[in-house]
Amino acid sequence: MRNVLEYLEHSAEKYPEKEAVADMANSCSYKELLQNSKRIGSSLTAASAPKTPVIVLMDKGVEALTAFMGIVYAGCFYILINPEQPLLRIQQILKVSGADCIITLNGTGSVPKELSFTGKVLDYYELLKGDIEEEKLQLIRDLSQDIDPLYCNFTSGSTGVPKGVLVSHRSVIDFMEYFPDLFHITAGDIIGNQAPFDFDVSVKDIYSTLKVGATMVIIPKRLFSIPMQLLDYICEHKVTTLIWAVSALCMITQLKGLTYKVPVTVNKILFSGEAMPIKHLKIWQKYLPEASYVNLYGPTEITCNCTYYRISREFELDETLPIGKAFPNEKVFLLDENNALITEEDITGELCVSGTALALGYYNNTEQTQKAFVQNPLNPHYLEPVYRTGDLAFYNKDGDLCFAGRKDFQIKHMGHRIELEEIELIINSYPDIQRACCVFDTRKNRITAFYVGNMEGRQIQGKMQESLPVYMIPSVFSSLPELPITANGKIDRKKLLELCGGK
Repeated sequence: MRNVLEYLEHSAEKYPEKEAVADMANSCSYKELLQNSKRIGSSLTAASAPKTPVIVLMDKGVEALTAFMGIVYAGCFYILINPEQPLLRIQQILKVSGADCIITLNGTGSVPKELSFTGKVLDYYELLKGDIEEEKLQLIRDLSQDIDPLYCNFTSGSTGVPKGVLVSHRSVIDFMEYFPDLFHITAGDIIGNQAPFDFDVSVKDIYSTLKVGATMVIIPKRLFSIPMQLLDYICEHKVTTLIWAVSALCMITQLKGLTYKVPVTVNKILFSGEAMPIKHLKIWQKYLPEASYVNLYGPTEITCNCTYYRISREFELDETLPIGKAFPNEKVFLLDENNALITEEDITGELCVSGTALALGYYNNTEQTQKAFVQNPLNPHYLEPVYRTGDLAFYNKDGDLCFAGRKDFQIKHMGHRIELEEIELIINSYPDIQRACCVFDTRKNRITAFYVGNMEGRQIQGKMQESLPVYMIPSVFSSLPELPITANGKIDRKKLLELCGGK
Protein backbone atom coordinates (compact mmCIF):
# COMPACT_ATOMS: atom_id res chain seq x y z
CA MET A 1 0.00 0.00 0.00
CA ARG A 2 1.42 3.38 -0.94
CA ASN A 3 -1.47 5.85 -1.01
CA VAL A 4 -4.10 6.70 1.62
CA LEU A 5 -6.76 6.80 -1.13
CA GLU A 6 -6.74 3.01 -0.94
CA TYR A 7 -8.53 3.36 2.42
CA LEU A 8 -11.33 5.37 0.81
CA GLU A 9 -11.55 3.08 -2.21
CA HIS A 10 -11.69 -0.08 -0.13
CA SER A 11 -14.42 1.28 2.17
CA ALA A 12 -16.41 2.67 -0.77
CA GLU A 13 -16.36 -0.77 -2.36
CA LYS A 14 -17.38 -2.49 0.87
CA TYR A 15 -19.87 0.09 2.19
CA PRO A 16 -20.97 2.20 -0.82
CA GLU A 17 -24.23 3.51 0.66
CA LYS A 18 -23.03 3.89 4.24
CA GLU A 19 -22.68 7.40 5.65
CA ALA A 20 -18.98 8.24 5.63
CA VAL A 21 -19.00 11.76 7.02
CA ALA A 22 -21.59 14.21 8.30
CA ASP A 23 -21.58 17.74 9.64
CA MET A 24 -24.43 19.92 10.89
CA ALA A 25 -25.52 20.89 7.37
CA ASN A 26 -24.45 18.07 5.09
CA SER A 27 -23.50 14.41 4.80
CA CYS A 28 -22.28 11.97 2.18
CA SER A 29 -21.97 8.24 1.65
CA TYR A 30 -18.71 6.47 0.88
CA LYS A 31 -19.75 6.21 -2.77
CA GLU A 32 -20.50 9.96 -2.94
CA LEU A 33 -17.25 10.84 -1.19
CA LEU A 34 -15.30 8.73 -3.65
CA GLN A 35 -17.02 10.11 -6.74
CA ASN A 36 -16.86 13.75 -5.62
CA SER A 37 -13.21 13.39 -4.68
CA LYS A 38 -12.41 12.02 -8.12
CA ARG A 39 -14.27 14.89 -9.79
CA ILE A 40 -12.30 17.45 -7.82
CA GLY A 41 -9.07 15.58 -8.49
CA SER A 42 -9.77 15.46 -12.22
CA SER A 43 -10.56 19.18 -12.35
CA LEU A 44 -7.47 20.04 -10.30
CA THR A 45 -5.09 18.34 -12.73
CA ALA A 46 -5.50 21.32 -15.05
CA ALA A 47 -4.64 23.79 -12.29
CA SER A 48 -1.92 22.25 -10.13
CA ALA A 49 1.04 19.91 -10.70
CA PRO A 50 1.59 16.78 -8.55
CA LYS A 51 3.59 17.14 -5.32
CA THR A 52 2.65 20.82 -4.95
CA PRO A 53 0.53 22.37 -2.18
CA VAL A 54 -3.12 23.27 -2.59
CA ILE A 55 -4.73 25.49 0.04
CA VAL A 56 -8.20 24.65 1.34
CA LEU A 57 -9.54 27.95 2.69
CA MET A 58 -12.64 26.85 4.56
CA ASP A 59 -13.80 25.61 7.93
CA LYS A 60 -13.91 21.90 8.65
CA GLY A 61 -16.83 20.06 7.11
CA VAL A 62 -17.88 17.53 4.49
CA GLU A 63 -16.66 19.88 1.74
CA ALA A 64 -13.22 20.32 3.28
CA LEU A 65 -12.70 16.57 3.64
CA THR A 66 -13.86 16.00 0.06
CA ALA A 67 -11.44 18.70 -1.11
CA PHE A 68 -8.61 16.95 0.75
CA MET A 69 -9.28 13.68 -1.03
CA GLY A 70 -9.63 15.44 -4.38
CA ILE A 71 -6.29 17.14 -3.88
CA VAL A 72 -4.70 13.76 -3.15
CA TYR A 73 -6.26 12.29 -6.31
CA ALA A 74 -4.53 15.10 -8.23
CA GLY A 75 -1.23 13.98 -6.70
CA CYS A 76 -0.91 17.16 -4.62
CA PHE A 77 -0.89 17.74 -0.86
CA TYR A 78 -3.37 19.78 1.13
CA ILE A 79 -3.02 22.66 3.59
CA LEU A 80 -6.14 23.65 5.51
CA ILE A 81 -6.38 27.33 6.47
CA ASN A 82 -9.28 28.35 8.68
CA PRO A 83 -10.69 31.65 7.32
CA GLU A 84 -11.12 32.86 10.92
CA GLN A 85 -7.33 33.02 11.38
CA PRO A 86 -5.87 36.56 11.48
CA LEU A 87 -5.00 37.89 8.02
CA LEU A 88 -1.33 38.27 8.96
CA ARG A 89 -1.08 34.61 9.86
CA ILE A 90 -2.85 33.54 6.66
CA GLN A 91 -0.39 35.69 4.71
CA GLN A 92 2.54 34.04 6.49
CA ILE A 93 1.25 30.55 5.70
CA LEU A 94 0.66 31.46 2.06
CA LYS A 95 4.18 32.86 1.81
CA VAL A 96 5.88 29.85 3.43
CA SER A 97 3.86 27.36 1.40
CA GLY A 98 4.38 29.14 -1.91
CA ALA A 99 0.99 27.74 -2.95
CA ASP A 100 -0.52 29.18 -6.11
CA CYS A 101 -3.89 27.45 -5.81
CA ILE A 102 -6.70 27.94 -3.29
CA ILE A 103 -10.00 26.05 -3.07
CA THR A 104 -12.86 27.93 -1.40
CA LEU A 105 -16.62 27.56 -1.09
CA ASN A 106 -17.33 30.82 -2.88
CA GLY A 107 -14.55 31.40 -5.40
CA THR A 108 -12.68 34.70 -5.12
CA GLY A 109 -15.41 36.01 -2.82
CA SER A 110 -14.00 33.88 0.00
CA VAL A 111 -10.46 35.28 -0.30
CA PRO A 112 -9.98 38.64 1.48
CA LYS A 113 -8.62 41.30 -0.89
CA GLU A 114 -6.07 42.26 1.75
CA LEU A 115 -4.23 38.99 1.11
CA SER A 116 -3.32 40.17 -2.42
CA PHE A 117 -3.25 36.54 -3.57
CA THR A 118 -2.19 36.36 -7.23
CA GLY A 119 -2.63 32.62 -7.78
CA LYS A 120 -5.66 30.61 -8.86
CA VAL A 121 -8.79 30.69 -6.69
CA LEU A 122 -11.01 27.70 -7.43
CA ASP A 123 -14.63 27.34 -6.40
CA TYR A 124 -15.36 23.98 -4.75
CA TYR A 125 -18.75 23.60 -6.38
CA GLU A 126 -17.39 24.44 -9.83
CA LEU A 127 -14.73 21.76 -9.41
CA LEU A 128 -17.47 19.24 -8.66
CA LYS A 129 -19.08 19.88 -12.05
CA GLY A 130 -16.15 18.37 -13.94
CA ASP A 131 -16.08 14.85 -15.35
CA ILE A 132 -14.09 12.06 -13.76
CA GLU A 133 -11.01 11.35 -15.87
CA GLU A 134 -10.03 7.89 -14.72
CA GLU A 135 -7.06 7.50 -17.06
CA LYS A 136 -5.49 10.75 -15.93
CA LEU A 137 -6.02 9.90 -12.26
CA GLN A 138 -4.57 6.43 -12.77
CA LEU A 139 -1.47 7.84 -14.44
CA ILE A 140 -0.91 10.12 -11.45
CA ARG A 141 -1.34 7.16 -9.10
CA ASP A 142 1.08 5.00 -11.12
CA LEU A 143 3.78 7.66 -10.78
CA SER A 144 3.17 8.24 -7.06
CA GLN A 145 5.33 7.04 -4.17
CA ASP A 146 4.48 6.44 -0.55
CA ILE A 147 7.00 9.13 0.43
CA ASP A 148 5.02 11.77 -1.46
CA PRO A 149 3.64 14.53 0.82
CA LEU A 150 0.02 14.16 1.94
CA TYR A 151 -0.62 17.23 4.10
CA CYS A 152 1.12 20.17 5.74
CA ASN A 153 0.01 21.47 9.15
CA PHE A 154 1.36 24.79 10.39
CA THR A 155 2.51 25.13 13.99
CA SER A 156 3.93 28.02 15.96
CA GLY A 157 7.51 29.05 15.13
CA SER A 158 10.06 30.64 17.50
CA THR A 159 11.14 33.13 14.79
CA GLY A 160 7.64 34.56 14.54
CA VAL A 161 6.90 32.67 11.32
CA PRO A 162 4.71 29.52 11.44
CA LYS A 163 6.42 26.23 10.57
CA GLY A 164 4.75 23.85 8.11
CA VAL A 165 5.12 20.22 9.20
CA LEU A 166 5.04 18.13 6.02
CA VAL A 167 3.76 14.55 6.41
CA SER A 168 3.92 11.78 3.81
CA HIS A 169 1.46 9.06 2.83
CA ARG A 170 3.89 6.47 4.22
CA SER A 171 3.91 8.05 7.69
CA VAL A 172 0.11 8.11 7.93
CA ILE A 173 -0.17 4.56 6.55
CA ASP A 174 2.43 3.33 9.05
CA PHE A 175 0.53 4.92 11.95
CA MET A 176 -2.85 3.73 10.73
CA GLU A 177 -1.63 0.15 10.37
CA TYR A 178 -1.78 -0.02 14.16
CA PHE A 179 -3.92 2.79 15.56
CA PRO A 180 -7.50 1.57 14.88
CA ASP A 181 -6.72 -2.04 15.78
CA LEU A 182 -4.99 -1.14 19.05
CA PHE A 183 -8.05 0.74 20.28
CA HIS A 184 -10.73 -1.44 18.66
CA ILE A 185 -12.04 1.17 16.23
CA THR A 186 -14.23 -0.65 13.71
CA ALA A 187 -16.82 -0.12 10.98
CA GLY A 188 -19.45 -0.05 13.72
CA ASP A 189 -18.03 3.10 15.28
CA ILE A 190 -19.22 6.68 14.98
CA ILE A 191 -16.28 9.01 15.56
CA GLY A 192 -17.10 12.45 16.94
CA ASN A 193 -14.58 14.85 15.43
CA GLN A 194 -13.57 17.69 17.75
CA ALA A 195 -10.25 18.85 16.33
CA PRO A 196 -9.92 21.48 13.60
CA PHE A 197 -8.71 20.05 10.30
CA ASP A 198 -5.45 22.02 10.53
CA PHE A 199 -4.61 20.24 13.81
CA ASP A 200 -3.17 16.73 13.59
CA VAL A 201 -5.59 15.20 16.09
CA SER A 202 -8.08 15.30 13.19
CA VAL A 203 -5.78 13.02 11.15
CA LYS A 204 -6.70 10.19 13.53
CA ASP A 205 -10.41 10.89 13.04
CA ILE A 206 -10.21 11.12 9.26
CA TYR A 207 -8.00 8.16 8.46
CA SER A 208 -9.36 5.84 11.13
CA THR A 209 -12.79 6.46 9.63
CA LEU A 210 -11.68 5.83 6.05
CA LYS A 211 -9.56 2.78 6.90
CA VAL A 212 -12.19 0.79 8.77
CA GLY A 213 -15.34 2.14 7.11
CA ALA A 214 -16.63 3.94 10.19
CA THR A 215 -18.70 7.15 10.20
CA MET A 216 -17.24 10.51 11.20
CA VAL A 217 -19.53 13.14 12.67
CA ILE A 218 -17.95 16.60 12.49
CA ILE A 219 -18.88 18.58 15.59
CA PRO A 220 -19.13 22.37 15.01
CA LYS A 221 -16.60 24.47 16.88
CA ARG A 222 -19.28 26.70 18.42
CA LEU A 223 -20.76 23.79 20.38
CA PHE A 224 -17.57 23.52 22.42
CA SER A 225 -18.59 26.61 24.35
CA ILE A 226 -22.15 25.33 24.94
CA PRO A 227 -21.83 21.99 26.77
CA MET A 228 -25.54 21.16 26.85
CA GLN A 229 -25.90 21.53 23.07
CA LEU A 230 -22.63 19.66 22.57
CA LEU A 231 -23.84 16.70 24.60
CA ASP A 232 -27.21 16.78 22.83
CA TYR A 233 -25.36 16.61 19.50
CA ILE A 234 -23.16 13.70 20.60
CA CYS A 235 -26.17 11.77 21.91
CA GLU A 236 -28.30 12.53 18.86
CA HIS A 237 -25.63 11.09 16.56
CA LYS A 238 -24.91 8.14 18.87
CA VAL A 239 -21.19 8.88 18.88
CA THR A 240 -19.07 6.01 20.19
CA THR A 241 -15.51 7.36 19.93
CA LEU A 242 -13.95 10.61 21.11
CA ILE A 243 -10.37 11.32 20.01
CA TRP A 244 -10.16 14.76 21.56
CA ALA A 245 -7.80 17.35 22.93
CA VAL A 246 -7.66 17.36 26.73
CA SER A 247 -8.99 20.92 26.89
CA ALA A 248 -12.21 19.90 25.09
CA LEU A 249 -12.92 17.10 27.55
CA CYS A 250 -12.15 19.39 30.48
CA MET A 251 -14.51 22.06 29.19
CA ILE A 252 -17.42 19.65 29.62
CA THR A 253 -16.45 18.60 33.14
CA GLN A 254 -15.48 22.11 34.22
CA LEU A 255 -18.96 23.34 33.30
CA LYS A 256 -20.59 20.25 34.87
CA GLY A 257 -22.02 19.15 31.52
CA LEU A 258 -22.24 15.47 32.49
CA THR A 259 -24.76 16.32 35.21
CA TYR A 260 -27.06 17.41 32.37
CA LYS A 261 -26.68 14.43 30.08
CA VAL A 262 -24.38 11.42 29.81
CA PRO A 263 -23.44 10.31 26.27
CA VAL A 264 -24.05 6.63 27.03
CA THR A 265 -23.04 5.39 23.55
CA VAL A 266 -19.45 6.66 24.02
CA ASN A 267 -17.20 3.70 24.77
CA LYS A 268 -13.75 4.99 23.77
CA ILE A 269 -12.14 8.23 24.95
CA LEU A 270 -8.64 8.97 23.66
CA PHE A 271 -7.02 12.27 24.58
CA SER A 272 -3.82 14.20 23.88
CA GLY A 273 -2.34 17.68 23.52
CA GLU A 274 -1.50 18.37 27.15
CA ALA A 275 -1.57 16.72 30.56
CA MET A 276 -5.02 15.46 31.56
CA PRO A 277 -5.89 16.70 35.07
CA ILE A 278 -6.71 13.66 37.18
CA LYS A 279 -9.76 15.31 38.76
CA HIS A 280 -11.33 15.79 35.32
CA LEU A 281 -10.45 12.24 34.27
CA LYS A 282 -12.17 10.93 37.41
CA ILE A 283 -15.39 12.76 36.53
CA TRP A 284 -15.48 11.15 33.08
CA GLN A 285 -14.76 7.75 34.63
CA LYS A 286 -17.55 8.26 37.13
CA TYR A 287 -20.17 8.89 34.46
CA LEU A 288 -18.82 6.47 31.83
CA PRO A 289 -17.19 3.72 33.92
CA GLU A 290 -17.30 1.10 31.13
CA ALA A 291 -15.54 3.26 28.53
CA SER A 292 -11.87 2.72 27.71
CA TYR A 293 -9.54 5.68 28.33
CA VAL A 294 -6.21 6.21 26.60
CA ASN A 295 -3.61 8.92 27.13
CA LEU A 296 -1.84 9.69 23.83
CA TYR A 297 1.37 11.64 23.39
CA GLY A 298 3.27 12.91 20.39
CA PRO A 299 4.15 16.08 18.48
CA THR A 300 2.95 16.86 14.96
CA GLU A 301 6.41 16.04 13.61
CA ILE A 302 6.00 12.31 14.26
CA THR A 303 2.51 11.96 12.71
CA CYS A 304 -0.01 12.28 15.51
CA ASN A 305 1.33 10.16 18.38
CA CYS A 306 4.33 8.06 19.32
CA THR A 307 3.27 6.72 22.75
CA TYR A 308 0.06 5.59 24.40
CA TYR A 309 -1.09 4.60 27.87
CA ARG A 310 -4.24 2.59 28.54
CA ILE A 311 -5.77 3.70 31.82
CA SER A 312 -6.68 0.56 33.70
CA ARG A 313 -6.74 1.77 37.31
CA GLU A 314 -7.81 4.66 39.49
CA PHE A 315 -5.29 7.50 39.84
CA GLU A 316 -4.88 9.73 42.86
CA LEU A 317 -5.05 13.49 42.37
CA ASP A 318 -1.34 13.95 43.01
CA GLU A 319 -0.22 11.16 40.66
CA THR A 320 1.34 11.64 37.24
CA LEU A 321 -0.60 10.09 34.38
CA PRO A 322 1.98 8.26 32.23
CA ILE A 323 2.30 8.78 28.48
CA GLY A 324 3.16 5.09 28.31
CA LYS A 325 5.03 3.09 25.72
CA ALA A 326 5.86 3.47 22.04
CA PHE A 327 3.49 2.58 19.24
CA PRO A 328 4.58 -0.40 17.11
CA ASN A 329 7.33 0.40 14.59
CA GLU A 330 8.37 3.51 16.49
CA LYS A 331 11.38 3.89 18.76
CA VAL A 332 10.98 6.33 21.63
CA PHE A 333 13.96 6.92 23.91
CA LEU A 334 15.52 9.43 26.31
CA LEU A 335 18.86 11.21 25.96
CA ASP A 336 20.68 13.15 28.64
CA GLU A 337 22.54 16.43 28.07
CA ASN A 338 25.56 14.48 26.79
CA ASN A 339 23.46 12.45 24.31
CA ALA A 340 23.81 9.32 26.44
CA LEU A 341 20.89 6.90 26.58
CA ILE A 342 18.77 6.96 29.74
CA THR A 343 17.20 3.68 30.82
CA GLU A 344 17.05 4.12 34.59
CA GLU A 345 13.94 5.00 36.56
CA ASP A 346 13.20 8.63 37.55
CA ILE A 347 16.02 10.22 35.51
CA THR A 348 14.79 12.99 33.23
CA GLY A 349 15.97 13.34 29.64
CA GLU A 350 14.90 14.64 26.25
CA LEU A 351 12.37 12.47 24.49
CA CYS A 352 13.50 11.44 20.97
CA VAL A 353 11.68 9.45 18.29
CA SER A 354 12.74 7.48 15.23
CA GLY A 355 10.75 5.46 12.73
CA THR A 356 8.68 5.65 9.56
CA ALA A 357 6.21 7.98 11.24
CA LEU A 358 8.66 10.90 11.20
CA ALA A 359 7.53 13.87 9.11
CA LEU A 360 9.39 14.97 5.99
CA GLY A 361 10.50 18.07 7.89
CA TYR A 362 9.39 21.69 7.79
CA TYR A 363 8.26 22.82 4.35
CA ASN A 364 10.55 25.41 2.76
CA ASN A 365 12.57 25.62 5.98
CA THR A 366 15.80 23.65 5.72
CA GLU A 367 17.43 25.38 8.68
CA GLN A 368 14.70 24.47 11.19
CA THR A 369 14.42 20.97 9.72
CA GLN A 370 18.12 20.30 10.26
CA LYS A 371 17.88 21.47 13.86
CA ALA A 372 15.00 19.18 14.80
CA PHE A 373 15.49 16.13 12.55
CA VAL A 374 19.00 14.84 13.19
CA GLN A 375 21.08 11.69 12.98
CA ASN A 376 20.59 9.44 15.99
CA PRO A 377 23.67 10.22 18.14
CA LEU A 378 23.59 6.62 19.40
CA ASN A 379 24.03 5.24 15.88
CA PRO A 380 27.27 6.10 14.00
CA HIS A 381 26.86 3.24 11.53
CA TYR A 382 24.07 4.18 9.12
CA LEU A 383 21.48 6.86 8.44
CA GLU A 384 18.81 6.92 11.17
CA PRO A 385 16.95 10.23 11.44
CA VAL A 386 15.43 11.05 14.81
CA TYR A 387 13.17 13.87 15.89
CA ARG A 388 14.28 15.65 19.04
CA THR A 389 10.99 16.69 20.59
CA GLY A 390 12.34 19.17 23.13
CA ASP A 391 10.03 17.46 25.63
CA LEU A 392 11.41 16.06 28.86
CA ALA A 393 10.32 12.72 30.27
CA PHE A 394 11.32 9.97 32.70
CA TYR A 395 10.54 6.29 33.30
CA ASN A 396 8.39 5.38 36.28
CA LYS A 397 8.71 2.18 38.32
CA ASP A 398 6.53 0.30 35.80
CA GLY A 399 8.76 1.28 32.89
CA ASP A 400 6.21 3.72 31.46
CA LEU A 401 7.30 7.13 30.19
CA CYS A 402 6.01 10.18 32.05
CA PHE A 403 5.99 13.71 30.62
CA ALA A 404 8.10 16.21 32.59
CA GLY A 405 7.75 19.53 30.76
CA ARG A 406 9.54 21.36 27.97
CA LYS A 407 13.26 21.67 27.40
CA ASP A 408 12.82 25.14 25.94
CA PHE A 409 9.99 27.67 26.11
CA GLN A 410 7.55 25.84 23.88
CA ILE A 411 4.33 24.93 25.66
CA LYS A 412 1.18 22.90 25.07
CA HIS A 413 -1.94 24.94 25.68
CA MET A 414 -5.59 24.34 24.66
CA GLY A 415 -4.39 21.39 22.60
CA HIS A 416 -1.92 23.48 20.57
CA ARG A 417 1.87 23.64 20.64
CA ILE A 418 2.94 27.23 21.10
CA GLU A 419 6.32 28.96 21.09
CA LEU A 420 6.27 31.58 23.86
CA GLU A 421 8.97 33.44 21.93
CA GLU A 422 6.54 34.04 19.07
CA ILE A 423 4.07 35.70 21.46
CA GLU A 424 6.87 37.76 23.00
CA LEU A 425 8.00 38.84 19.55
CA ILE A 426 4.56 40.30 18.82
CA ILE A 427 4.28 42.16 22.15
CA ASN A 428 7.83 43.45 21.94
CA SER A 429 7.09 44.87 18.50
CA TYR A 430 4.65 47.44 19.91
CA PRO A 431 6.20 50.94 20.24
CA ASP A 432 4.81 51.53 23.75
CA ILE A 433 6.25 48.27 25.11
CA GLN A 434 9.83 48.36 26.34
CA ARG A 435 10.23 44.69 27.09
CA ALA A 436 7.95 41.69 27.52
CA CYS A 437 8.24 38.09 28.61
CA CYS A 438 5.65 35.32 28.64
CA VAL A 439 5.47 32.37 31.01
CA PHE A 440 3.09 29.44 31.19
CA ASP A 441 1.47 28.94 34.59
CA THR A 442 0.99 25.15 34.65
CA ARG A 443 -1.03 25.22 37.87
CA LYS A 444 -3.66 27.56 36.41
CA ASN A 445 -3.11 26.39 32.81
CA ARG A 446 -2.75 29.90 31.41
CA ILE A 447 -0.26 32.15 29.65
CA THR A 448 0.79 35.29 31.53
CA ALA A 449 2.53 38.20 29.85
CA PHE A 450 4.78 40.40 31.99
CA TYR A 451 5.83 43.68 30.42
CA VAL A 452 7.40 47.06 30.96
CA GLY A 453 5.58 49.78 29.04
CA ASN A 454 2.76 52.27 28.76
CA MET A 455 -0.05 50.09 27.43
CA GLU A 456 -2.99 48.65 29.35
CA GLY A 457 -3.47 44.91 29.27
CA ARG A 458 -6.75 45.27 27.38
CA GLN A 459 -5.01 47.39 24.73
CA ILE A 460 -2.32 44.75 24.22
CA GLN A 461 -4.90 41.97 24.08
CA GLY A 462 -6.93 43.82 21.44
CA LYS A 463 -3.83 44.56 19.38
CA MET A 464 -2.68 40.93 19.48
CA GLN A 465 -6.00 39.75 18.02
CA GLU A 466 -4.90 41.33 14.73
CA SER A 467 -2.04 38.88 14.27
CA LEU A 468 -2.42 35.83 16.53
CA PRO A 469 -5.10 33.16 17.00
CA VAL A 470 -7.05 33.29 20.25
CA TYR A 471 -5.27 30.33 21.84
CA MET A 472 -1.92 32.18 21.63
CA ILE A 473 -3.10 35.36 23.35
CA PRO A 474 -2.17 35.53 27.07
CA SER A 475 -4.99 35.37 29.62
CA VAL A 476 -3.22 37.72 32.04
CA PHE A 477 -1.16 40.87 31.40
CA SER A 478 0.94 42.18 34.27
CA SER A 479 2.76 45.51 34.12
CA LEU A 480 6.05 45.74 36.04
CA PRO A 481 8.47 48.64 36.59
CA GLU A 482 11.20 46.27 35.35
CA LEU A 483 11.60 42.59 34.53
CA PRO A 484 13.67 40.51 36.96
CA ILE A 485 17.10 39.55 35.65
CA THR A 486 19.26 36.52 36.52
CA ALA A 487 22.93 36.73 37.45
CA ASN A 488 23.98 36.07 33.84
CA GLY A 489 21.80 38.86 32.46
CA LYS A 490 18.79 36.89 31.23
CA ILE A 491 15.17 37.47 32.15
CA ASP A 492 14.45 35.47 35.29
CA ARG A 493 11.52 33.34 34.14
CA LYS A 494 11.52 31.36 37.34
CA LYS A 495 10.92 34.57 39.28
CA LEU A 496 8.09 35.52 36.94
CA LEU A 497 6.46 32.15 37.48
CA GLU A 498 6.64 32.74 41.22
CA LEU A 499 4.92 36.09 40.71
CA CYS A 500 1.98 34.45 38.94
CA GLY A 501 1.81 31.47 41.28
CA GLY A 502 3.17 28.89 38.81
CA LYS A 503 5.71 26.18 39.45
